[in-house]
Amino acid sequence: MEKLQAQLNELLARLSNESEVKARLESLVSVYPFNEFEYIISTLLGAGVLSLDAYYELRDEYIARNLYLYIFEISAPRGFGEAWAQGHLKELVPDLVKPTKKLDHEYSGQYDFRLDSKIRIEVKASRAVDFESDEPLYVKALAASSKRPFDMNFQQIKPGCCDVFVWVGVWRDFIRYWVLSSNEVAANRYYSAGQHRGNVGEGQLHVKHDNITDFAKYEACSNELAAAIREAHKRQTAR
Repeated sequence: MEKLQAQLNELLARLSNESEVKARLESLVSVYPFNEFEYIISTLLGAGVLSLDAYYELRDEYIARNLYLYIFEISAPRGFGEAWAQGHLKELVPDLVKPTKKLDHEYSGQYDFRLDSKIRIEVKASRAVDFESDEPLYVKALAASSKRPFDMNFQQIKPGCCDVFVWVGVWRDFIRYWVLSSNEVAANRYYSAGQHRGNVGEGQLHVKHDNITDFAKYEACSNELAAAIREAHKRQTAR
């Protein structure tokens, strides 16, 4: 957003009536889909300062920088953590199967997927946002190259209920995947047991700007997730 704003400000400075346009912006009333950016761009197009081809280029660059920004607009926690994250992972690994009592007589919702009829998988997701900002999620969403502090809290982690964890970290322009065995999570120095009082076997883990490199060995590309899950399961069952 900052780069787009800077680009538009540079173009606004070329207007002969720049002060008039900026004064209008200060009192502008926005009602979807008409907002500040729509007003600025239409004004620049009308004044001939921004050509249609230049607008298309500006638009394409912005979309490339914010390819996953729409994910930050998902407000309901379950809409993001369950509906989006699980659906996204299923698209990447079609062989994943939703568990049922028929497949697992002891199943009661404690994990999200099965693979190869034996690997129990729990999916957790979080978004990278500016830790020091109080703005809405889609405003404080960070790019992968940002140096701003962030804190992705993977919550309600229950190592005893699955074999493998897949963590999904979302930036506005990039998605990262970490695949860990449940033993590796439980033994991780950042894992904090006892997230909620009385919830035995449940904890949380923070992946932050200052410890993310510690998880590099667990990171997998989107087209390697199935293999990474199987490898994590081997580590889990190794004697």
